Amino acid sequence: MIDARQLRYFTAVVEELHFAKAADRLNVAQSALSVQIQRLEQDIGVRLLNRNKRQPVTLTDAGRLFHAEAVAALRHIERADQVGRLAARGLAGIVRIGFVASGVSSGVLSRMLRQFRITHANVRIEVVAMETPRQFEALSGGEIDVGIVRPRREYPPGLTATIVQTERLLVAMAEDHPFAIRGTLSASDLKEESFISPQFDEDEGFGEVLSALGAAGGFVAFLEHRVQDFISAISLASAGYGIVVVPESMRNFTQPGICFRPIADFEFAVHLAMASRRRELSPAVRAFVEESLALSACKPSS
Repeated sequence: MIDARQLRYFTAVVEELHFAKAADRLNVAQSALSVQIQRLEQDIGVRLLNRNKRQPVTLTDAGRLFHAEAVAALRHIERADQVGRLAARGLAGIVRIGFVASGVSSGVLSRMLRQFRITHANVRIEVVAMETPRQFEALSGGEIDVGIVRPRREYPPGLTATIVQTERLLVAMAEDHPFAIRGTLSASDLKEESFISPQFDEDEGFGEVLSALGAAGGFVAFLEHRVQDFISAISLASAGYGIVVVPESMRNFTQPGICFRPIADFEFAVHLAMASRRRELSPAVRAFVEESLALSACKPSS
């Protein structure tokens, strides 16, 4: 089998067109260099160099063809070596990130990516929108490496999560809704409303938010529509199908026909968390998690 050393020896001889000069350049004995070139020719079954003691070394036709491939192969080997060393230090590789819509609207994801790119420009980033329960499945199955999720009281085995953002809540409604003319609402104002909610779960996520809001206003929230994400919920609300309680950052995803109002007597806050595997083997992923957590620790919660 041809090895990288033989290729380096061969290309040195071609560049110097002299065995002694090539040996000096490589810091090896001329006899050792000659033996390696001979073995290379034997391995591939063709003469690559014309040797004549009184004339410079020249390439055969086969040697010219082989030299071009040898140079390309050495470049690939050098690149592979560089990438391997960078990957070992977390400076190369792939980080696949899942995120809920608020990860974008809040700026959490973009801040993490911007900071990471400064020191890890050679790491490839892949991002995909994905709701929280699906992200836990994807993390456990290795489809993604990091998730920007709505936190849970408990996480699947092997996963861990840290809160990276806290937000207050607003009510989103159509611009022609009767409450749109008011600057602030109270929880009890919403007792007759039809609600739209993503990620509905009676005990966690925004199911918990609606339960707490109903308790604060003295009613049980009537859930009219269940949707996959806040973008869908806001679209329905803007068309008059109901109201939706959203994180404040969803104002950044405004669209025609929607308005947002605070709830004066409802202090419930929602959070975003960064989830990852406890035993992460990829240095690039570990670096992303560590840098992102450090960044979030430096930024006050909104």
